Amino acid sequence: MKVCIGLSGGVDSSVAAHLLLEKGYELIGCTMRTFDTERAEKEREDAEAVAESLGIPFYVVDYRERFKKDVIEYFAYEYTHGRTPNPCIICNRKVKWEALMACAAEHGAEMVATGHYARIEKDAATGRYAVRKAVTAAKDQSYALYNLKQEQLAATVFPVGGFSKDEIRSTAEKIGLFTADKPDSQEICFIPDKDYAGFISEQLKIKTDILGNYVDEKGNILGKHSGIVNYTIGQRKGLGIALGKRTFVKEIRPLTNEVVLADADSVWTDRLSFTDFNGQLADEAMLKEGLAANVKIRYSDKGCEGLVKKRGDMPGGDKAIYDISFKSPVRAVTPGQAAVLYDSEGRILGGGIICS
Repeated sequence: MKVCIGLSGGVDSSVAAHLLLEKGYELIGCTMRTFDTERAEKEREDAEAVAESLGIPFYVVDYRERFKKDVIEYFAYEYTHGRTPNPCIICNRKVKWEALMACAAEHGAEMVATGHYARIEKDAATGRYAVRKAVTAAKDQSYALYNLKQEQLAATVFPVGGFSKDEIRSTAEKIGLFTADKPDSQEICFIPDKDYAGFISEQLKIKTDILGNYVDEKGNILGKHSGIVNYTIGQRKGLGIALGKRTFVKEIRPLTNEVVLADADSVWTDRLSFTDFNGQLADEAMLKEGLAANVKIRYSDKGCEGLVKKRGDMPGGDKAIYDISFKSPVRAVTPGQAAVLYDSEGRILGGGIICS
């Protein structure tokens, strides 16, 4: 079988390619061109060098326009409307997998692969595919993959999902890959300096430094903030205001350009709502009846038990809204992030984007 593997220039995708070759797969390497920076060019060069060292063909696909539209503009829109998006979730479904599957189709490959720490299982009872957590919780990347569709999952393999990071680095050293000691990326790929406001302002010519008011939960003005794109729910550091007590961002109000500050207890809640449901093992009918799940509300979250139920259609009827009631309170529910639902075996039931 021929597989198109996404090569990022890092150790995980490098070893993923090696593992597939060991199993006898015919392989081609593919890298996306999404955003032009010096670092991105270096990653493409490293990916090509990996492909050369493994003796496999290598292709670069140009997805810059698609990436700008579906990822960068989405990222900017969400931040300027008081939400905190996860661009990797959108990129995986709308850009990365589209690019890999297009490259696979062009060059006669039947499957695609990446270096994500996750696994894919087919449910025997329903025939549906689902992402399952990696064997090592510390590196599990399943959260960012909940939005993949059935046709994408059916054509995907994750070779490193059954290994620990130490095992992957050890394999890379053993076979002489130069990526063995390469550090992991810790930031959004298109904003390496983490200056989100500056990036949005520079790239999309959007004004991000519109001053507004800090207010308390009753609406009393506490001071001035530096623009809502600089804040996220639960944030304590970098507020630039001293109130004589530990203070956190509880809410961002884009319509009035206000950031609500409150004490630590106020950022805990036992419920949330989400939209844009994508089912893997679960479907709409299951959510109408009510579905028990372990729910992660951000990438680093360990998860909390909750009951998920469809409420109905939002005003306008263009999308449905779903509610989650948690068994115990969760901290800093953040609009724009994803609520990802897992079963007891670590398989993704589905998920959506938190709206409140």
